[in-house]
Amino acid sequence: MPVIAFQGRPGAYSDLACRAVRPGWETLPCRSFAETIDAVRDGQADEGLLPCENSLAGRVAEIHALLPHAGLKIVGEHFQRVEHCLLGVKGATIGDIRRVHTHPVAMAQVRNLLREYGFEGITEFDTAGAAEMVARWGNPEDAAVASSLAGELNGLEVLKSNVEDATHNTTRFYRVTRQEKPEENLRAVPTMTTMLVHVQNIPGSLYEVLGCFSRYGVNMTRIESYMLGGSFAATQFLVDVEGHPEEERLRKALEALAQEKHNYRILGVYQRSEFREALSKDHLP
Repeated sequence: MPVIAFQGRPGAYSDLACRAVRPGWETLPCRSFAETIDAVRDGQADEGLLPCENSLAGRVAEIHALLPHAGLKIVGEHFQRVEHCLLGVKGATIGDIRRVHTHPVAMAQVRNLLREYGFEGITEFDTAGAAEMVARWGNPEDAAVASSLAGELNGLEVLKSNVEDATHNTTRFYRVTRQEKPEENLRAVPTMTTMLVHVQNIPGSLYEVLGCFSRYGVNMTRIESYMLGGSFAATQFLVDVEGHPEEERLRKALEALAQEKHNYRILGVYQRSEFREALSKDHLP
């Protein structure tokens, strides 16, 4: 059976995303993002799913540090809606709950729940891990905020669904493999390209980079910057743009980058998520 790796405990939102992306595959929980990458690179897993940004929490900084040196190819993207559930032991009611356990980020996303019921919020290392702890304790006064999958795997009951404050809470993932698997029809579908762009830290460098894409009508959906090796002399940008490198507009933009002597390295070319397409339609005037 094919295997897809993720960071977190069984039932984590990344586990849920893996099951949505690869139904029927075995999911492999890993202790860290680095371990997830190693599992794919060493052949323990066929693919990995790495969160890169969240609509509320922003970028996942560790992924940006690890991905450029991972030796893996991005072959897809996935958007996973985060739907928090209040999970309790069997037989418990909301009136029994005194303490709610979850990850610090999730805790910040359920403030209305804590305030409405007067629960004490206790932060834990992981949402799914919190569900495991509550199941192990068996105390009706303790509940977890985690996914419905975490509740199912740990024998907990959903006391209340969708307890998150913001309904648009969504995490975007990169799907990665050891070797890029070319798809014959990739040119026929909406495509994304993720790349690293390396520029000298001198006036106008970023302006030149942005100009290369703007000049040829290439839509840049994301740009993240960070220093290289602790140096202040050069900056690296992780960039997501719409289009395939062989399409005329993006091809010309990349040629312009080279002419301006900005180095770039493509990390992946992959089909644009349908979620992205639907989101664009929703925001049309």
